[in-house]
Amino acid sequence: MLGLSPMRSSCHGPIMIGCAAFVLLAMSLLASAQDRNVAITKDAIFARKILMDTIGTNMDELEGMVGSGKPINLTEAHEHADMISVMLMAFPHLFGADTNQWKPDAERDPGRDTYASPDLFTNYADFYAQAARASKIAYNASRAKQEGDFKTFVAELRTACDSCHAVYLKTDR
Repeated sequence: MLGLSPMRSSCHGPIMIGCAAFVLLAMSLLASAQDRNVAITKDAIFARKILMDTIGTNMDELEGMVGSGKPINLTEAHEHADMISVMLMAFPHLFGADTNQWKPDAERDPGRDTYASPDLFTNYADFYAQAARASKIAYNASRAKQEGDFKTFVAELRTACDSCHAVYLKTDR
């Protein structure tokens, strides 16, 4: 006889249902973990955009002071430069490999999608070094005793920012 005995077939039903429930639970947990990973990746991209915007706001303040033709309040200027220095130390750590999501000609959410060039991820050591150099320049500006030295450091910082953006920032244009 090829069939299963009534005893054996009645045991298999609950086991099969249990296995199926386990597989479904495992798949839903995996999907949930994947959803969380996607959310975390998007949050990291969003966080670095906020951080870069804040760096830019502080940089605008510094350049406004330098370009105003008025005497510079070094105490206030030092605060802006110091904030930039600290933020630039943290900035590269928001570029985990999973945030390498640039796609040309893609429709992007400006808040949650990346403009980081894939080159940043293949040349991460250079990107990290550029951020560290810019942080050090901002730190030097935050400690400048003379207005002339401060202006020099702000100009160097702008050059450092622009050169990094030229290599590692994509645009839609």
